[in-house]
Amino acid sequence: MPEPAGTVLVVDDDVAVGTVLVGLLRQAGMTATHVPGGEAALRALADDPADVVVTDLRMPGMDGMQLLAAIVARWPGLPVIVLTAHGTVALAVDAMRAGAADFLLKPFDREQIVYVVEKAMHAARHAAEQPAAAPAAGPAIVAESAAAREVNALLARAAKSNATVLVRGESGTGKELAARAIHAQSPRAGGPFVALHCAALPDTLLESELFGHEKGAFTGAACRKPGRIEVADGGTLFLDEIGDVPLHTQVKLLRVLQERSFERVGGTQTVHVDVRVVAATHRDLDAMVAAKTFREDLYYRINVVPVHLPPLRARVEDIEPLVVGFVRSFGAANGKPRISIEPAAIRRLEREPWPGNVRQLQNFAERLVVFADGDLVSLEDVERQLPSPVASAVAQAPSAAAAPGTLDEHRKVAEAAALRDALARVGGNRTRAARILGVSRRTLYNMLAEHGVH
Repeated sequence: MPEPAGTVLVVDDDVAVGTVLVGLLRQAGMTATHVPGGEAALRALADDPADVVVTDLRMPGMDGMQLLAAIVARWPGLPVIVLTAHGTVALAVDAMRAGAADFLLKPFDREQIVYVVEKAMHAARHAAEQPAAAPAAGPAIVAESAAAREVNALLARAAKSNATVLVRGESGTGKELAARAIHAQSPRAGGPFVALHCAALPDTLLESELFGHEKGAFTGAACRKPGRIEVADGGTLFLDEIGDVPLHTQVKLLRVLQERSFERVGGTQTVHVDVRVVAATHRDLDAMVAAKTFREDLYYRINVVPVHLPPLRARVEDIEPLVVGFVRSFGAANGKPRISIEPAAIRRLEREPWPGNVRQLQNFAERLVVFADGDLVSLEDVERQLPSPVASAVAQAPSAAAAPGTLDEHRKVAEAAALRDALARVGGNRTRAARILGVSRRTLYNMLAEHGVH
């Protein structure tokens, strides 16, 4: 699982434990800092975003569960790993149901810590490369258009059953949001909603994440660990990008759907679960079945209730409520609570094709809020930001464009200029720069290294 080396925030009221954890993570090549409590952690994250948070569960003041809830609300893509003693494993499982990425048992060792943190970091970085589902105030997707209203009606009908649902659609159309809508309107709404992005982990880790493992099952398995299927017992399991599940794991997943039972990796005890599965993919599963890269029997099992999410270009009427909502939420997050967008600007946005769908529109709305001079996003603001950052950099660098060289050389000059411009506009904050440029933090770091931009 190559790639990590990132920033970890350790939260523990025991200074000795925090110091040991920081030391172990630094030995593994990561940047790690320690804060003594939940309130301090939130302040630290607001000032300097981290890639992973490791927090104790039992702390005075804001405890680990309260901190987890705050992080999930404010930074939903940030993985949180909880620390717990042997006697509170059940509480750790509750934390995973509430959105924690994983948990560590005390006492711990270096191998175990590095394995769990790198696994969470790897999954989060891969997920960041994928278009995210759009946020919404209610349980269903924004629906001014007839196409979206039809989808919402179908989701509501599907929610009343216990049948497996397969959600299809282009990247960025909101497949996880649809899955959450099904869960929220179902009799299982009081149970956990557990999501697993199947493309985010290597094959060797995916099986462990799904089914859990026994102590000693592989390197780093220091204790028995429940998998996402087990954590979702009594609720809904969302399997995003199910088309990326390898064939040997598809067999075990089929058994879960048929018999509601499985064995943990390295174990012999059969575990029985009551879980409803919602799967999603942007892949052509019919073609994969024909090519024998996806099992036909599993395909029929997950495709009981098919749902297709239309692209944003097919639901133009939804652009206005989406943009208004995005501008309002990003304004609140960026110190501009009164900001709004003028009608002419919205009409201009409705004429764009948005190949990245709602996620692309969401990123663009944040860029508009960040660069707006006042409390109104104007048509001029939209026109100014519509060209991509790279295209703008080319226009602003005539000497580079006029210089002799290959097309690739021109591209590199333009990208470097765009990187410097984005960093300058946000005072060097790389997380905000990545959002402005419409790329993940990982991609931004790779581009900075490639072009030697600091």
